[in-house]
Amino acid sequence: MKINSPTQLQANAQLNWTPRDLDIFLVLAETGSFRRTAAQVHLSQSAVSGVIVRLEEALLTRLFDRTTRSVHLTVAGQVFVEQAKLLSAQTQEAVQRVQHITQIQSGKVSMAALPSLAATVVPRVMARFAAQYPQIALQLHDTLSGPAFDMVRSGKVDLALTAANPDYADLDYTPLSADGFVLLMPLGHRLAKAPSPMNWLDVAELTHISMPLPASVRQYANAAFISHSIAFQPRYEVEHIATIHAMVKAGLGVAALPELAAAFVQQGGVATRRLKAPDIQRPIGVVTRRHRSLSPAAEEMVRMLRQETAALLR
Repeated sequence: MKINSPTQLQANAQLNWTPRDLDIFLVLAETGSFRRTAAQVHLSQSAVSGVIVRLEEALLTRLFDRTTRSVHLTVAGQVFVEQAKLLSAQTQEAVQRVQHITQIQSGKVSMAALPSLAATVVPRVMARFAAQYPQIALQLHDTLSGPAFDMVRSGKVDLALTAANPDYADLDYTPLSADGFVLLMPLGHRLAKAPSPMNWLDVAELTHISMPLPASVRQYANAAFISHSIAFQPRYEVEHIATIHAMVKAGLGVAALPELAAAFVQQGGVATRRLKAPDIQRPIGVVTRRHRSLSPAAEEMVRMLRQETAALLR
């Protein structure tokens, strides 16, 4: 074969070989025979020869010395063998890494969740997920709704499990479920043995403990009382649900909480009654960045969250 001069080929030479071309080159380098190579790679001898010619033209050098009886690597061919092996190994590693991601064998899922969800639904899901996919690293941030949305927006987490918030219309919100509200009260409270459900209007004059704005718990409680033309003014405002539970248990007041938040603090010493009129439902969903697809691992996490949330509320 005649190799044109570098000046003739330089304008047209392109490194446009495929991983398959490199594999064929390596087989020929090992067998030293076009016939045996063709049989091994399931191609005709002319097709194998065409692959080698294309590689030599791209590299502007001869890779093999050919005679009627033998094929031998040139010095340039010997150098290219080492590089071809390296390229082939890197290609295989890249394919394996992609397959591990798609088959949920490697990677990380980072999520944010409301404290009440991070202490009820999420640990159960994380335990299931970790048992099924032990190679996936999991990261959880328990935080309020606003910061959870911000963490999704900044890319710090893949997803957030939180209540809906119209102030973050630039993010995607996928509903999973919804929980109603219950009233927590001390066991000795006069309404502790009252029939369930109870009306919001009937508990408006009680001493209330709630979270400060803009917590979603407070926003929904405000909306319930506003429906009765009542401005909600809790006596105490604290940021942690565990603190609310402790204060209710101590007899300092009552607290209107979503069911999952109440489940988080059901450790005895308090009674709960369902609230209605209005039947406030706190939607729970997954927040993700718009126009950004989740990894297969994150999608599997969302599927498990949907299952566990529905089961817990049932």
